[in-house]
Amino acid sequence: MSKPEYQIPAGARIGHVHLKVADLQRALDFYCGLLGFEVMATYGEDAAFISAGGYHHHIGLNTWFSKGAPKSDRRAVGLFHTALVYPTREDLSAIVKRLISADYPLTGASDHGVSEAIYLDDPDGNGVELYWDRPREEWPMNKDGSLHMYTRVLDVDGLLALTD
Repeated sequence: MSKPEYQIPAGARIGHVHLKVADLQRALDFYCGLLGFEVMATYGEDAAFISAGGYHHHIGLNTWFSKGAPKSDRRAVGLFHTALVYPTREDLSAIVKRLISADYPLTGASDHGVSEAIYLDDPDGNGVELYWDRPREEWPMNKDGSLHMYTRVLDVDGLLALTD
């Protein structure tokens, strides 16, 4: 593949994701009550903006077009998942223990070589990935110098053993 005429600046990043939800309070109970995000602002009873660490918002939640709507068909076009990066493996361990203690269903757990990830769905069926990145010097590389990502079974017991 040839290099594109325009390339996005290396410092660009995804600032936030905005999700349509059927029930705002139920979404807040999940994202804030379970995952630990903080409400930064609300727009009446229809929208909320939530954050980790005081940023104006990492996730927007709204019912503008989706109040009371059923979950989307898993096979429909749309967002596959929102991925939340945890700073350390211990932080990932702590949230996984919290999910398990809350009896929240997980849909998967994978080692991708560059990262370790847990998968679940929010109450509206939106996919959520919780992961931590291994240090760049530990990323698996092919002989030609390209990145070698894979999907293997995650050692969940080893992950959970990191935190009490």
